[in-house]
Amino acid sequence: MDKYLAGVPEPARSTLQRLRAMIRAAAPQETVETIAWGMPMFKYQGQLVGFAAFSDHCSLFPMSGSVIVALKKELKKFSTSKGTIRFPLDKPLPAALVKKIVKARVAQNQAKKRR
Repeated sequence: MDKYLAGVPEPARSTLQRLRAMIRAAAPQETVETIAWGMPMFKYQGQLVGFAAFSDHCSLFPMSGSVIVALKKELKKFSTSKGTIRFPLDKPLPAALVKKIVKARVAQNQAKKRR
């Protein structure tokens, strides 16, 4: 993940570094960082969330469309699609929102594992 971030130009690099810290703070301690599909990914009992930088935005990938639907009101300021939340290169998502997304994904992964 450090290598990926080192290759991202500013201001996106700083934005993604802050996002990474928010995800680490919200995710269980056992969460691991990896690269999947060429982007940073966090795994906890399966894929948790991923993120990436693009030329005109950054994206958070919650790996679950249902999380985006469930948080629709809180995400109204951001461009979203079925599996992506896009935000400005120079402004990370709000920490409280990132925490909700990560906690929702942890709950989903734990529920899948129990089945």
